[in-house]
Amino acid sequence: MAIQPILRLGHPGLRARCAPARHVTSEIHHKVVRDLQDTLDEFRTTHGFGRGIAAPQIGVEERIIVLRLDEPLVLVNPLVTRRSRRRMTLWDDCFSFPDLLVKVRRHLEVDVGYQDLSGRHHVLHAEGALSELLQHEIDHLDGVLAIDRAIDSRHIVYKSEYERWKTHGEVIL
Repeated sequence: MAIQPILRLGHPGLRARCAPARHVTSEIHHKVVRDLQDTLDEFRTTHGFGRGIAAPQIGVEERIIVLRLDEPLVLVNPLVTRRSRRRMTLWDDCFSFPDLLVKVRRHLEVDVGYQDLSGRHHVLHAEGALSELLQHEIDHLDGVLAIDRAIDSRHIVYKSEYERWKTHGEVIL
């Protein structure tokens, strides 16, 4: 098992634009994927949430994402090739600032081209929650964080405050 530390908000590595992963089938990339999977699984166990992680979050500046949905999915060199005009608004969270929520607008649907670890090319059509997750993780590969996408500065809140006011039936911005 190779759990890696997750870079936190403020670390310059989170702002780097990642290079394409070359030699996709190499053992180096397979190790990065195993590290991402182990780190994601450990985070989910200790924090109770998490569906995806991007390589720069563990200090690897390559375009690799690991998702844990019904089954694991590895996307190498993902690129959004189509975005719907329709958008959704939601509260987003992130491993790199796990105590915060950020209200963002994302495209309701996206198509993402990517390679698997065998080097084969695929296109994934995603809607709703999966679309949001892909946009969030691909943003990481471009050095963009959810806080950069906040509707405005009033839409960055501590999770504890969000839960407190939601529990009391108050409307959260």
